[in-house]
Amino acid sequence: MTRMPMTNTPRTATLDDAPDISRTLARAFADDPMMGWFFPGGASREPDLTRYFTTIFTRQYGLHGVCERTASAAAFWVAPEGQEKAVPDAETVAELEEVLGDRAPLFREAVEAAAGQGPEEPHWYLAVVGADPAARGQGHGAALLRSGLDRADGAGLPVYLESSKPDNLPFYEHFGFTVLGETALPGGGPALWVMRREPVSADRERPT
Repeated sequence: MTRMPMTNTPRTATLDDAPDISRTLARAFADDPMMGWFFPGGASREPDLTRYFTTIFTRQYGLHGVCERTASAAAFWVAPEGQEKAVPDAETVAELEEVLGDRAPLFREAVEAAAGQGPEEPHWYLAVVGADPAARGQGHGAALLRSGLDRADGAGLPVYLESSKPDNLPFYEHFGFTVLGETALPGGGPALWVMRREPVSADRERPT
């Protein structure tokens, strides 16, 4: 049976999509300051990033989140009811530490710091969204973002995310996010911006 080519229309991601999604996200985050801080390995960074995204997708967000993909992008969301289950278990943490090597302590500190800033109100959380650089400008990331925001708006809930790439802030602001605060990752790492978006009612025009 011939598979139909995918466009930038979001579809539900399954665990069978892990190889494609992980490679896509590894390329998407190759120039991300936080990923560069955790994976400073130069030429070896892409394989390490691929293993990292495979782990968090197959053991965490693919099981307890809402994951979507297009031909060249992917996004991992967590609904309010899935947030306790989406916390990495001991086996996932051990696998991530193996991938991170001697950067694992920095990663643990960063995760703990981010968790301490987490909102207490019910919300949707955008854990990951990224598009292959070869397909940027084709609307893949925006399509995935709109799809998740529609769910949050339908539930009347805000959305939170963290970004470590300043160039991405205007993109999120276009969709209604505002910066709540800026913090530096432990150990002299790059800055991390926490962003929040109010739900948009059905009678208000949403950004395109």
